[in-house]
Amino acid sequence: MTATLPAPLELVGSAVKLTPMTASDIPGLYRALARSEVFESGYGGGIAGLPINLDDFREFATSYYLGGDAPSLAWTVRHGATAGEPGFTSIVGATWMGDFDLENDSTHIGATAYRPEAWGTIVNPETKLLTLGLAFDSGFNRVKIQADSVNARSRNAIERLGAEFEGILRRDQKRADGSWRDTAVYSILADEWPAVKVRLEQRIATFARSAEDGGPRSNES
Repeated sequence: MTATLPAPLELVGSAVKLTPMTASDIPGLYRALARSEVFESGYGGGIAGLPINLDDFREFATSYYLGGDAPSLAWTVRHGATAGEPGFTSIVGATWMGDFDLENDSTHIGATAYRPEAWGTIVNPETKLLTLGLAFDSGFNRVKIQADSVNARSRNAIERLGAEFEGILRRDQKRADGSWRDTAVYSILADEWPAVKVRLEQRIATFARSAEDGGPRSNES
């Protein structure tokens, strides 16, 4: 199957909905993501990149997700509902797909961040199920996922997906404070996707059963 650029589709799961990001989402993303806990983990180049107000965040998000000449897709992640409103209204994060290499059937899922209250919930497993599914359904045979090498929480989350560790790119990207980060690179191949998909579906089912039972949330991201 030849890889093709995915269309900017709305992706809907059992507990999250990913909608193509628009400028109107930015205030909600600001409330969810412009927090020290999120940027301290390496998002947006690290804590030095934390926007100080909505205008600064709008400039950051426009460049980070909606700018650039190369094709890419960005989604706003919605989960649950706010009081008195229908489901999937609460903006909890964002994710992105890009670096499309159609000749080599490769792409990259990244720039993923969620509000801290969504950490350790169904949000990330189902977001990955939806975005990875779109990538492989579009004919890509390799999906790259990466993180700052010192970001243990993100690296653990990637490894729990079943992604294979490929190595460290040294002095790969400049952080917002001017220091250089080493990047830990992982990937999932098309022939690995069925097993990864089953693992994600099992985790999602566990979260759903726990919610029905009123039990505590998992500590997985």
